[in-house]
Amino acid sequence: MYPPEIVAPMRGELVQKGFDELMDAASVDAAVNSDGTVLVVINSVCGCAAGSMRPGVTQSLAHSKIPAKLTTAFAGVDKDAVDRARKYMLPYPPSSPAIALFKDGRLVHMIERHHIEGRSADMIAENLKMSYDEYC
Repeated sequence: MYPPEIVAPMRGELVQKGFDELMDAASVDAAVNSDGTVLVVINSVCGCAAGSMRPGVTQSLAHSKIPAKLTTAFAGVDKDAVDRARKYMLPYPPSSPAIALFKDGRLVHMIERHHIEGRSADMIAENLKMSYDEYC
């Protein structure tokens, strides 16, 4: 587990953009099982999260269609929340960072770490915008 003070700046990047923090399993259940679209971002301390995932996610929010709810949990810190979110993301294996889009409680789009590593923020944003156009 990472000390909360170490991840605070990384966590803050998404919170400042309007993301609700998922701190426990109950908050994940409530978010994922709500009506409409919910973006769940599993944040991470890794370089690909800083270099492309978080910038790509925030860039995607400048689109004409976006999810109704924006949420995030931090791998290595919010253990219960991340474990619960990963159950909803099955059959995809655990991945940090990761981005999942849910609609009416159903997983409709998933971006795993191997789709983030080596990709630019622009590429991730475009991937998300296409899913927003389809599901939001």
